[in-house]
Amino acid sequence: MERWSWPSGGAWLLVAARALLQLLRADLRLGRPLLAALALLAALDWLCQRLLPPPAALAVLAAAGWITLSRLARPPRLPVATRAVLITGCDTGFGKETAKKLDAMGFTVLATVLDLNSSGALELRACCSPRLKLLQMDLTKPADISRVLEFTKAHTASTGLWGLVNNAGLNDVVADVELSPVATFRNCMEVNFFGALELTKGLLPLLRCSRGRIVTMGSPAGDMPYPCLAAYGTSKAAIALLMDTFSCELLPWGIKVSVIQPGCFKTESVTNVNHWEKRKQLLLANMPRELLQAYGEDYIEHLHGQFLHSLQMALPDLSPVIDAITDALLAARPRRRYYPGRGVGLMYFIHYYLPEGLRRRFLQAYFISHCLPRALRPGQPGPIPAQDISRETNPNLDPSPMVAR
Repeated sequence: MERWSWPSGGAWLLVAARALLQLLRADLRLGRPLLAALALLAALDWLCQRLLPPPAALAVLAAAGWITLSRLARPPRLPVATRAVLITGCDTGFGKETAKKLDAMGFTVLATVLDLNSSGALELRACCSPRLKLLQMDLTKPADISRVLEFTKAHTASTGLWGLVNNAGLNDVVADVELSPVATFRNCMEVNFFGALELTKGLLPLLRCSRGRIVTMGSPAGDMPYPCLAAYGTSKAAIALLMDTFSCELLPWGIKVSVIQPGCFKTESVTNVNHWEKRKQLLLANMPRELLQAYGEDYIEHLHGQFLHSLQMALPDLSPVIDAITDALLAARPRRRYYPGRGVGLMYFIHYYLPEGLRRRFLQAYFISHCLPRALRPGQPGPIPAQDISRETNPNLDPSPMVAR
C-alpha cells in the first residue's frame, strides 16, 4: 500500500497558488486580522504535521482554512444604484460622517439636522453632491416628523426608500438615578425611543415596498448598567428591544433590521466639555436641598471629573461605526448587531460570562467609580472611594482591582 506523504517542492507551489487564488476570490481585508489568521494557520500546519496522520491533518487544515476565509471575507454587497437613505441627527458625529460617505458612494441621502444653519449642516452643503437634501427635524416635535415624512414620500416616489438610519440621540445628564430629575428620563425617551418609533412607523410603507433596511444606533449602556447613565441607558435598551421586535415582525416583508452598539468614540457631543459643565451646574442648581446635603456637592464634582476622564479614552477614528452602518445597509445578509470599537467585545464577554461583582467592578474601573456620599462618611473631610470604606469595615475583604480616577 502506498504511503501518504506531505506535498513538497513543486506540489507546494501549486498548493500555494491555489490558496492565493482563493484569497483573491474571497475579497479579504488585508490587515492585522488576516495576518494573524495566516500566522495561526501556519502554526496549526506545523502542529498537524507532527501530531496527526496526514489525512486527518489535511482535514483539520482544510476546515480551519475554510472557517478563517468565511470569517474574514467581506460579505457580498448589494449595488448602490439609485438607492435613497434617510439619516437622522446629521449635525455632528456619526450622522454627519455617514451622510458624507453614503453621498460619496452614490446614495440619495436625506439628512435631518436640528439646525439648518449649524456648522455640520453647512459642512454637508459644502462638501456633498446636490443629491443630498438637508431637512430640519426635532424628534420631540410631531409636526417636524410629519413634515419629514411627507417630504420623503414625495422625493422617493421614483426610487423608493431603501434605508432608514435612526442615529439621532440625546444624553443630557450624568448622575445617579436618585440625583437625575425624572424630566431627563422623559427627554431621553422622547428622542431616543418615541421619536425614533414615530419616524420608523411612518416610513414603514416605503420600506415595505423596497424590502429595505432599518439601522438604529444603540449603546452598550442599554445592555449593561453603566454608572450614572440610567436615563440614557434605559432609553437605548427600549429602542434595542423595539428593533428586535421589528426584526421579527417585518421579516415576512423582507425588511432587515440592525442595531449598532458602538464603543466610546470622539464625537463633538461627547467631547464638548463646556456642555457637560453646564449640565452639571444645572443639575446642582435644581437639586433638592435634602439630596444635596445627603450626597454633597463634592460627590457630584467627583462623578463629573471621572466622567470627563473616561472620555479621554474615546477613539478619534469614527470609521468603524460608519463602516458598520454601511454594511448594515448594503450587505446581502446584514447582522442583527454590530459592535464597532476597541474593547467592546471584551466588555460584552465580561458582562455575559463573569460574576456580577466582577462585572460591576469592571464598569466602575472603566467608566465611573463612585465615592461615598457625604451622609455616609464617618467624619472624613472629603470624598473617599466606597471600596476603601468597605475594606475598613471588613478587613477580610480581598483588595479590589478598581482604581478611582
